[in-house]
This record gives sequence, structure tokens and C-alpha cells, in this order.
Amino acid sequence: MLLQRFTKTSPFAAGLLTLLVMAGCAGSGPTREAEPRAGQGGEAAVAAPGPEIPAAARTLFEQAAAVMAAGDFLDAELRFKEFVLLYPDYPGAHVNLAIIHAQNEDDAATRAAIDAALAVNPDHPAALNQLGMLLRRNGNFLEAEAAYLKAVTVSPDYALAHYNLGVLNELYLQRLEAALQHFETYQSLVGDDKQVERWIADLKRRVAAIQRTADVAE
Repeated sequence: MLLQRFTKTSPFAAGLLTLLVMAGCAGSGPTREAEPRAGQGGEAAVAAPGPEIPAAARTLFEQAAAVMAAGDFLDAELRFKEFVLLYPDYPGAHVNLAIIHAQNEDDAATRAAIDAALAVNPDHPAALNQLGMLLRRNGNFLEAEAAYLKAVTVSPDYALAHYNLGVLNELYLQRLEAALQHFETYQSLVGDDKQVERWIADLKRRVAAIQRTADVAE
């Protein structure tokens, strides 16, 4: 079960249906992100564009996102790079580039895209989530935790970061009770995710067994 759970956390696992609308511009506050049903730790659609966003920018972004959703990552990368040259102040485009670079296992480019998004909005939950995933992949577990925790602090109902905190606490930090708490929060936000429901039941059994062992020892 643990191996299966690990393989469900790739950086682009939920990406193919993602990011069909644009993130807010510089200075905008944290916004709720749409979440995937599958509990896979990647990004789903980012915040809807505000009325101040130029129609041409919206069109370019949506075209790039449609190509990305179709699985043509090379074309999507070129389109998003063109977009950020014209409109650098929309963090969602930088986050999409980070997702594409992570899919290509290019950590340096992933970090550069994440840093560009956070330079526009330091509290952008999707960028913080991607930062946490990059740090986790490189073994920086406590720094990853800090990134995820910042994401859920600025946006408490950001389910993906709760999911990733569950994975991090269970598989890497061995904090079963914390993992259970974050998976339960994730489940309450996204609804009936059967896979995560099974993980929660498993964690409850393991936490209860540890508590019984502690009681006997006392």
C-alpha cells in the first residue's frame, strides 16, 4: 500500500486536466484552487482571471493550457514561455511551467519557475505546493513541510497541500497522527475520494495499534 501511495504523488499526476484558467496578477491575495478528485498532489485549475486581465492574455493562456491538457508538453512550454515574456505578472503561468519542468525532471528549471511565481505573489498556494513537492523529491523534508504549511496557512482550504502534508508525514517523517489529520482535512475538502478513504482507515488502525502498545507498556 505504501508503494502504491508513493507512486500517486508525481508532480504532474493531476496535471493533464489542469490550469485551464489564469491565476491572479501581482498583488492579488491567495485564492482557492480547484482540486482533482484523484488525490495525486499535482495541480488542478488555478484561480479564475479577474476582469482587469486583457482579453488577449486570457486567450493566450487558455490556448497554452489546452495544449498542456492534451499532453503536448513541448508546445505548452513554448506557449507559456511566450506568455510570461508578454505578461510576466501572472503567477499561474509560471506555476504551469514549473509543472512541465518537473514532468521533464529538470529541477533547476522547476525551481526557477517556482521562484518567478513567488516573486510575483509570495503567498501563491499553487507555487508553494510545487515548491514543497520539489523539496520533498530532493530529500529536504522539513523545508517541504514548511512550504506546504505556508500554503495551507494562506489558503486553509487548499486541499492539495493537505494531501501532500499527509504523504510527507506518513511516508517521510513517520508522523502518523499528523498524516491522518491532513488526509482527513483533504477528504473533507474534496468529498468522497475512495482511495484516500482507505488510507485514512489504514492510518486509524495503525495509530490505534500504537496507542494500545503504549498503554500496555505503561
